[in-house]
Formats: sequence, C-alpha cells, structure tokens
Amino acid sequence: LFGVSAKYIDHLKNKDYNSKNLDLNSVKIITSTGSPLAEESFKYVYDNIKKDVHLASIAGGTDLVGCLVLGNLFSDVYKGEIQGQSLGIDVDVFTDDGKSTVDGDKGELVVKQPFPSMPVKFWGDDDGQKYHNAYFTKFKNIWHHGDFIERTDKNGFIMRGRSDATLNPGGVRIGTSEIYQQVEDIDFITEGLVVGQDFDDDVRIILFVTTKNDQEINDEKSKLIKSRIRKNCSPKHVPAIIIKVPEIPRTKSGKIVELAVKQIINGEKINNKEAIANPEALKFFEKLPQLK
Repeated sequence: LFGVSAKYIDHLKNKDYNSKNLDLNSVKIITSTGSPLAEESFKYVYDNIKKDVHLASIAGGTDLVGCLVLGNLFSDVYKGEIQGQSLGIDVDVFTDDGKSTVDGDKGELVVKQPFPSMPVKFWGDDDGQKYHNAYFTKFKNIWHHGDFIERTDKNGFIMRGRSDATLNPGGVRIGTSEIYQQVEDIDFITEGLVVGQDFDDDVRIILFVTTKNDQEINDEKSKLIKSRIRKNCSPKHVPAIIIKVPEIPRTKSGKIVELAVKQIINGEKINNKEAIANPEALKFFEKLPQLK
C-alpha cells in the first residue's frame, strides 16, 4: 500500500511522469489524501502509473487517528469519488438546519454517534470549552468535521473543500475544490487558491494562481481560465479577479491556507498564524490594489 498526497499525484501529472521503467508489481493499493483527488488525476494514475491498482481517495483527520470516508476492496472505483464511509462510524451529510441531504446535494460532513477513535478532550482544556467549540457548536451533540461534501448516487462521496472556505456569491454555496479541479488542469498553472471577498453587499470570487516558469497572467490567459470554469462548473463559479502570486501559503502539513488569505483581504484578524509553514507568503495579500 502506497500512501500519498493528492498534490503529489497532481505534480506527477503536470510533469507528464510515466512509471513504465519502475517495477510496481508489489503495489496493490494507492491511497490519496490531504485534498480532493481530481477526476483527471484518477485517469492519470490508471493510464500512467498502474492499470491494475486500487486507487482510493480517503479523508479524515489526525485528531481522530483515521478516516471518516475512504476506499474499500469490494466497491467499484469511480473517478473523482471516495468509495464510501468507514466501518463503525455513523457518517452523514447535513444541511445547515441539521437534516440529511439527498444524493447530489452538498452539505456538512458529520458523525451522528460517538466512534472508537473520537478524542474526548484537548490537552490543557480543563473545562472542555475548546473541545466543544471545535466540533459541537454547529449541531447539538453531533460531530461537525468542517468539510463541505456531497454524497453521490453510487453511495460514494465527493469532497468539495473546507466548510469555512466555501464561497457564497449571490447566496449560492460553492466548494472551492470545484474551481481547483478546473484551474489546476490548465497547462500554464501550477496551483490555485480561491477565496471570497466581501464586496458591494455580496461576495465576489478571487482566484490567486502560481504559474509554470513564472508566466504572467495576461487578458488571453485570464479569459481562458474563466471560460473553462464557466463551461465545466457554472457562471456563479467564475472568479471576478485573477491574480498571479509568487507563493501559496500552506500549513506545516502542506495544505493550502484559504482562511488566512480570506481574512487578510477582508481586513480581519488572522487565526492560527503559527500553523502556517511559510507565513512570509501572506505579506503579498495585504492591501492589494486590485481588490480595492
């Protein structure tokens, strides 16, 4: 079993890497985590890494020492989807008012019953307030994991991004991963970061990108990006502004930091700055003239 991050698979795909010179006979399962694995990355693995491998996108947390949704050896693998939920964990997808969603609708990833590896307290949190605030404030006595997710008609799941990073242009809730899947498959882009900016009593979508060989984002490239997002997502997903950045801020575990950037461009205080591996990258986002 080879465990790896989705970003590593994306990197191999962007470099057109092919494993034909490697002996991968012993590799039976590849698990991918850290961020959603795009449909194109599923196809890349089966076309260029190994045809007869079990590719499983998985998601959970360090805090619960495992997964809430993951792969299994018995169900079919569908590109872009996590196969199902973990055994012994009462996973569901909730609307904001605490009701189970129907297939195809997006909502909050929750656990409705205590589960074996659920933490019971935080170190130094004597009254349990930090623990309660972390998981149980949104839904009473229901573990709220903080992921925006969709259950499919194949009984699988599609991760749509972190709940606190969802976008709400015109009151429509959009998961950031829907935009990333389109943007990061464009040949001149290496990575994207998308956030919502409060603007004219609404929210407008701002897309930040890093580029291959430090290419500039001119009008032609900007139109191409927006056209792809409009075609494959919807007009609501199209960013109002696209800005090239020198570096994407990320956590010490390698995940991109959407919330801190969102807080900066909206003039808010940054939470958990100590968790950011490259905090100097945040300087670029302060007082950007394009966002006035």
